[in-house]
Amino acid sequence: MIKKKQLEFLDWEFGAFFHFGIRTFNEGHKDWDMKNMDISTFNPTSLDCEDWIKTASDAGAKYAVLICKHHDGFANWPSAYTDYSVKNTPWKNGKGDVVEEFVNACRKYDLKVGLYYSPAQFGSKSMNGKEYDDYFINQISELLGNYGNIDYLWFDGCGSEDHEYDTERIVAKIRELQPHILIFNMWDPDTRWIGNESGLAPLNNKSVVYALDFSVQTENKDELGEFKFLPGECDCRMRLVNWFYSDSDEDTVKSVDELMGLYMYSVGRGANLLLNIGPDRRGLLPQKDKDVLLKFGQKVRETFADLVEVDSEQAGNVTTLKFDLQMVNMLVIEEEIDETEIESFEIKVYPYSYGQPITVYKGETIGHKAICQFPSVRTNKIEIVCDKNKKIKAKIKYVPIY
Repeated sequence: MIKKKQLEFLDWEFGAFFHFGIRTFNEGHKDWDMKNMDISTFNPTSLDCEDWIKTASDAGAKYAVLICKHHDGFANWPSAYTDYSVKNTPWKNGKGDVVEEFVNACRKYDLKVGLYYSPAQFGSKSMNGKEYDDYFINQISELLGNYGNIDYLWFDGCGSEDHEYDTERIVAKIRELQPHILIFNMWDPDTRWIGNESGLAPLNNKSVVYALDFSVQTENKDELGEFKFLPGECDCRMRLVNWFYSDSDEDTVKSVDELMGLYMYSVGRGANLLLNIGPDRRGLLPQKDKDVLLKFGQKVRETFADLVEVDSEQAGNVTTLKFDLQMVNMLVIEEEIDETEIESFEIKVYPYSYGQPITVYKGETIGHKAICQFPSVRTNKIEIVCDKNKKIKAKIKYVPIY
C-alpha cells in the first residue's frame, strides 16, 4: 500500500543535511574510533540555524535534517537521560538547545523538519538490552514529544549490525508520538537508503523492494518479509571526505557541475537528494560551501525553468507528444505511481522531414521523475515507448534556434 505521505516525500526532492555536534569541535575523529571528546569543547558562540535554513531554502531545499545524536552519543538538546549533552557545555551556560533552534528555523522558512538519531552509540553494546531500549525510547520521546510536529525521523544503521533492539516497542512509541512521521530505512520504514553515500541512484531504481541496504559496514540486507513501496533517498557530502566540519578539506568542496551531476543521478532517477554541509565551530555555514550551495540551487532553477508541459496521446504502451517544430535536448517524464512500476522505456524522435523514428534515449525505471538528456535534435513528434500500458506526463526542454 502506498501512503500519501510517501508521495509527498518524493515531491520534496531536495533536502539539506546538517552534521553538527561534539565532533565539530574535535578535528580528526572518525566513526567508531571510540576516542574521548571533551564536552567542554562544544561552544558555537555564533550559532545561527536560521541562516542554515534560509540558505537551504534559497538553494531550493524543501526539507532539512539535523544530527541530534551521532554515534558518539552527544545530545544536541538538553536530554534528561545523559550528562553528555548541550546542558553541560559552555555554550549559553548550558541553557542552549540546538534542536529547538533548528526546528524553529525550519518552521520560519517552511521547510519540512527532519531529525537524525543514531540508534547505536559508543558504549551501547555494554548495556543490557532492556536498559538500552529504555534509554533509546526515552531520548526519542524527548525529540518527538517536545518540539511539535516532526516530519521525518532519520535512523542510521551504522553500528547496529549486531545489536538486537525491541523494535516493536520502539516503533510503537514513535507512531504514538508522531502518527504522521516518515521513518527512514529501519524497522518500519517509509523511505529507504539508496545503498551508498555518494548521491548516486542506480538506473534501475525500483521503489517496490523486498530488502533494504542497512549500513556502510555490511553488505547484508535487511529483509522486509514482503514487497513494500519505499521511495529512495541519496545522501552525500558537500565535501569529499568529512560529514562534520574540518579545517583540512575545504579544497574538496564539490563544484556546481558535480552537484548538478548528482542531482541528475538522484532526483533525475526518481529518488530524493539529501546534501550535507557541516557547520563550522562558530555555528555558521563555511562560506565556500554556502556559496557553492546557492550557486547550485540557481543552476537547478535555470536548467529547468523553461520546461514546457506538452499534451500527449496514449495508445497501449506508447505515449505520443506532438508540438510545433523545435530543437529538443531533454524530456522530464513521470508515471502515475503505483505498485506496477515501469521497468524499461525508450524515447523516440521523429525526423522533421520524413522517415522512421530514431531512438535517442533508453531508460529503465521512471517513477516520480526521470530526467532524460540527449544531444539536441530538431523534431515535432516524440514517442515514449514503455514496457507497460501507463500514461506518461512529459515536459520538454526546447533549445533556442538561432
